[in-house]
Amino acid sequence: MLASAELPKSAEGDPVFAEPWQATVFAMTIRLHEQGVFSWSEWAEALSAELYRPGRKADASDYYDCWVAALSRLVTELSITSGRELDALTRRWQRAAEATPHGRPIVIENDPLR
Repeated sequence: MLASAELPKSAEGDPVFAEPWQATVFAMTIRLHEQGVFSWSEWAEALSAELYRPGRKADASDYYDCWVAALSRLVTELSITSGRELDALTRRWQRAAEATPHGRPIVIENDPLR
């Protein structure tokens, strides 16, 4: 079992993000909570369900994958978006990422099927 399901932190106690998307999903979650879209207890329950599900990576390197899964599930359960809309947007971002030259920022406008 995982030793800890907490947010990865630096020696100074600051959040650690290995990739820009991790910081983005963290900020999105905080902003949605601040706007009253969901309570912190709703968020904690959704994230906890993902963090303690069977099949997690032993080294917890999938922490932010769990964060995305929890946020995705929460926004669909609260009818902020549908699973279908979320899947379509995910595919658009994937196509945009594949169409973006290495080293360039990924923007959804790069989706060749837009």
